[in-house]
Amino acid sequence: MVYFYKKLKTLFPVIGLLFLNALQTNAQSNRGNDTTYYIFFPGSITGRLFSSQKYTQFTLKNKNAPELQYKPNTTFNLGVGATYHNFTINLAYGFGFLNHDQQKGNTKYLDLQGHFYLPNWVTDFEGQLYKGYHLAKGFIADPGKYYYRGDMHVTLFGISQYYIFNSKRFSYRASFLQNEWQKKSAGTFLAGAEVYYGNVKADSSLIPQRLQEKYPQRDVNNINYFSIGPGIGYAYTLVVFHQIFFTGSLTGALNLSFANEHLQNNSTCYFSVNPVTRFRVAAGYNGRNWNVGANWIADDLPFSGVADQSRYQFSTGNYRIIIAKRFSSGPHLRKHLGLINNIFKE
Repeated sequence: MVYFYKKLKTLFPVIGLLFLNALQTNAQSNRGNDTTYYIFFPGSITGRLFSSQKYTQFTLKNKNAPELQYKPNTTFNLGVGATYHNFTINLAYGFGFLNHDQQKGNTKYLDLQGHFYLPNWVTDFEGQLYKGYHLAKGFIADPGKYYYRGDMHVTLFGISQYYIFNSKRFSYRASFLQNEWQKKSAGTFLAGAEVYYGNVKADSSLIPQRLQEKYPQRDVNNINYFSIGPGIGYAYTLVVFHQIFFTGSLTGALNLSFANEHLQNNSTCYFSVNPVTRFRVAAGYNGRNWNVGANWIADDLPFSGVADQSRYQFSTGNYRIIIAKRFSSGPHLRKHLGLINNIFKE
């Protein structure tokens, strides 16, 4: 926990900026949306039950050797949550009866993926701290066993923000927050920027000893990564019979990336330009009172190293299955929620 706390302290300024941005953007008294396309429910509380699983994996690539894909052993979680106006809280826990896969080793992690769906902006925040990985692709230590690295640490911080050009007709929140209802099909172009910092390190080489002759990265045990760049994208929701929806969203950024590979006795630095992608998909039923659906949000962050043009990639994501219901808040409850109502009003 001491390790996670020291890392978490570096996130506090970023979280604060995100919160202030949310307050400023959400304090709009007039949404001005086209209600023939989607509607929101002022004063309603959206309660939800959900299951989810997050992940942050790391991949080493080389043109002359198999791809090595390190994955964490994360838990499958059950949770509850609620949304009031633009304020959302979700609590989840990985119960033991749902998680029995011990062959992949133990992973300790703190995953603070955040997705903020504002009327005109979509903002994504990455704050992942992981320790303990297994190789899911490229190498099997022994039959029936996984190659496990309890000394492997992965850290990833990042933020991206995209402007929603057609916010009057298109709603992300109908598909991903369940507090709005998209009644007609609509799409929108997106434009914004992204920035990331990452680190992967272990006590010894990231390449298994049996494979080290095949990889030029055989002496690398620590990699620092920084990436920044502008991006564009498109999102679309197809609505069938006013209540069945299918949402797809894809953004692509052209990022300038910096990689610092630490070897046993020295380090090497390399700059490269790489495409960074994030996709969102969602599908389900959405009506005036109920929402039942599933969604998946994932992004890929590739970058290059020096050793024989070696390639690396961070991949993060979150799967969710959700059952949500909207409840009307009466005058007495709205009185107690007055502070949230004033801050996060539409």
